[in-house]
Parts: sequence; C-alpha cells; structure tokens
Amino acid sequence: MKTFKSHINETFTSELPADPILENSRRQVSEACFSYVTPKHTAKPELIHVSPELLETLGISEAESQSEEFLKVFTGNQVLEDTRPYAMCYGGHQFGNWAGQLGDGRAINLTEIEYKNQRWALQLKGAGPTPYSRTADGLAVLRSSVREYLCSEAMFHLGVPTTRALSLAVTGDQVLRDVMYNGNPEYEEGAVVCRVAPSFLRFGSFELLASREDAKTLKTLTDYTIKHFYPELGAPSKATYLAFFKEVSERTLKMIVDWQRVGFVHGVMNTDNLSILGLTIDYGPYGWLEGFDYGWTPNTTDRQHKRYRYGNQPNIGLWNLYQLANVLYPLIEDVDALQAILDAYKSNFETQSLQMMRSKLGLFEAEESDLKLIQDFEDALQMLETDMTIAFRTLSKFEKGNLSNGLKLIEDAFYNPDAMTSEIEEVWKAWFDRYSDRLQKEALSDAERASKMNGVNPKYVLRNYMSQLAIDDAEQGDYALVDELFNLLKNPYDEQPDSEKWFAKRPEWARNKVGCSMLSCSS
Repeated sequence: MKTFKSHINETFTSELPADPILENSRRQVSEACFSYVTPKHTAKPELIHVSPELLETLGISEAESQSEEFLKVFTGNQVLEDTRPYAMCYGGHQFGNWAGQLGDGRAINLTEIEYKNQRWALQLKGAGPTPYSRTADGLAVLRSSVREYLCSEAMFHLGVPTTRALSLAVTGDQVLRDVMYNGNPEYEEGAVVCRVAPSFLRFGSFELLASREDAKTLKTLTDYTIKHFYPELGAPSKATYLAFFKEVSERTLKMIVDWQRVGFVHGVMNTDNLSILGLTIDYGPYGWLEGFDYGWTPNTTDRQHKRYRYGNQPNIGLWNLYQLANVLYPLIEDVDALQAILDAYKSNFETQSLQMMRSKLGLFEAEESDLKLIQDFEDALQMLETDMTIAFRTLSKFEKGNLSNGLKLIEDAFYNPDAMTSEIEEVWKAWFDRYSDRLQKEALSDAERASKMNGVNPKYVLRNYMSQLAIDDAEQGDYALVDELFNLLKNPYDEQPDSEKWFAKRPEWARNKVGCSMLSCSS
C-alpha cells in the first residue's frame, strides 16, 4: 500500500502528551491523551466487505484494497511501518452520572492520513485490549460489527453527520458475550470494523482532564482541536475558546435535528459518545423508529427511565453541552457568554425543528398555523401504531384538493389497521382537510412538492430487522445480504423499484425478537 502510506500525517500522537507507561495493563492514565498499544493478532482474518466510496475518499486504490497487506493492516494483524497505534484516554457521564476514566476500551487508532486537503483518523473497533478495557476483552462480535458497518455508511448517505466505516472483517476467533446480560453467555464470531473520521475526540476527552484539574493538558487538547478541526476560529484566546464552544453547540444541534428527521435513536448519548465535531459516533444499541413514538428507546439498559428516548435526544444534547461548558469555563471565564450559547441552542432547536418538520410535510412557505398542523399530525400518528418512514414518505403523494386519497394513502403505514375506530378516522380526515387547505398556499405543483419532500423523507432506512437478517446470514458465512443492504442504503431517497420489498413495515416476527426491537450494549 505504497500510495496510501504516502498520505500518513500523524498529529495526535506528535502534538499531544502520551502515556509514558508502555505496558498494556488496565490502569488509570494521568496527564496524557492516549496510550500506545498494539492490536491483537487474530486466528484467521477474512474481509467481508469494503466501502468503495471510502476507499476513494482515502486515496486507496482497488488493487491495494485486495492486497494481503490491506487485509492484515485493517484486521490488526500488521502495523504500518513508521506508525504507532494508540488508544485514546477520556471519561464521561453515563446515564447522567460521572463515570470517571473510560477511554478506548475496544478501539485502537491505527494512524492519521491527509488526502486532498482532508484529515482522517483510522480506527479499528474490536482489535484487542487496551489500558482502558477495564474488565473487558477489547473485542467485538460479528452482529454488532455488521450493524456498525452498515449504519455508518447508511447515515452518511442520508446526509446525517457521522463517522464512517471502511471495512468489515471476521477474525476467526470466538468471543464470549452475554447478549442480554441475563447470565447466559455464549461464544460468538469475532469481527473488526475499521472506522474513519476526521477525529474521534469526544466531549469526554475534555471532561476527564477537567475532572482531574489538569489545566495544562486541557488547554493543549483544546488548542490542538481548534488548530486542526476549527482553524477558521484563529489563534488561542478566550474569544476563540468561546467561538469553539458555540461551533460545537451548533454542530451538535444540527446532528440531532437530522436524527429526528430520519427517525434515528442513538440509544446511549453519554458524554463519551458525543463527538467534539458533531458527528454521530459509537453505533451501539441504536435503532430506527418503526411506529412513530417519542417515548421509544432501543437500549435495554435504558428501558426503565428512557433517558435516551427519541423525543428526549435534543434535551440530552443540551445537557451534554452544559457539561462541556463547565469544562471549558476555566479557558473562557465568562458565565453569561456560555449561557447565551446554551440558550441559543434551545431557541435554535425550536426554529430548526419547525423548519425540518415543515420540509417533511412539504410546507415551504411558512405560515403561523404550521406548528399546530405539525403537532396534530404527530398526535394522529400516535393514535394508532403508525410507521414513521412509510407515513412521511407516502404523504408526498397527496394531491391538494383531492381529499378522497388522504387516509387511504397512509393505510399501509398502520401496524394494526383493524384497530381503526370511527373517532380516529374522523381525526385523520379532519387533519387532511386542513392539510389540503394549507397546501393551497404553496406555489409549488404537487409534483414539485413531492420531489422536495422525497429529498428529506427517506424511503429506505436500516431497520433493525433488516440488520438482523443480514447478521443471521453472515453468521452462516453468507455475506450477500450485507452487500445488498449496503448498496440499497447508498441511495435512501431514490425509489429503487427493484428493492420495494424493503419499503415495508417491520414484520410481526421481529416485534419482540432480540436484535430487532431492544438491544443491549453487549458487542
């Protein structure tokens, strides 16, 4: 991989303090941003899938991707010459409580490259233990790796800010996991995903340093982050640090509004899982809304309190930003200025969320009545279990003035149409009456409006049952469905008539199946 190696340009390890201890033992790491570590060799590595688009983005040729060296490097079996893999040190608030040091417990960063004026960090997930693995083995299993690989790329093509995934491989090793944390562990097939992002820095990277009152390293890390990822903000100063926090806040908000738009639920929005670049990071027990439900969470650990439910994601984004504001305060020393940014997050969410929902309903010329129309639509969606993706996508076919086709259009989105009562039917008919009147104020034709609506309402998303079907096949050595879904989700807004079978409600067999409804953090 001679061409690829020429792009290596490491800054994280050359500009930030390293853990001086080289022994790979579980421990507390102080006054350092990372620890050097070597990936674990695997028994029989085999590549399952590689992203052609990301190969091109990283400047890796197709021939290089088919080489033995590529296989070994991106499964942890060979270290690129002149590089030193490392695990990042960070802490975090987990479910609202400070958890102390966490760090890359099963992620190992290989190197950084710079290609076409873009910087990328490459990281293996599931490549073995690190000083931050605590009591775990640092490995990952095939089911979680398939989910992360497919969803990373699916989110990118949906237009949601995200880390990405270059490759997916099985290791040939067996990994012991207790899927539902019920005392019944079983061996599963091990796997490794190569994750790619400009940086994997998180809110927790800064939090840990502040919690230890390590002001020197905190400033060094903040200056590094601004220099490489927010260079337009200028040289370090209190004003620059404040502008940095503002930009992080705005990026975080944009990401979450996009999550809400497509019905994505992260499942575990701890501060160690929030990117300092506003990217979706750490695809663990995530899920996609099937029935539209603000109270739904995919995470079994969150089942009781539902802290990370769909409707609470914007609030949790703000809560996490409060923690970051506290961390950065010593660099800024202006409570009012920080509070103004946090207050702006609240008002900007209201504005951006309304605009996003207008676009989903095809309301492109703002009217005061829009908010009530949107709220009433959401209420109607929850009167019967109604599939979010199908309902919004199908709504684009509504013709203003044609009241007869309103409710009939979205009938296929109802999970139990037999539960429709005359009262619910009247609510829907009344809503479509108002919707039709509202559309009369739009200058766009029905076809033009439909085209714009279909650009924000995806037809295809990675429903959990789809992932599970691919996982079931992959565990039998059949990776065809992984490839089919990967290619389907590259064009989520297109009709793709040959793939119509995936534009369907979750099948009933998947309603309560492990991996299809609720998921654990076990991977």
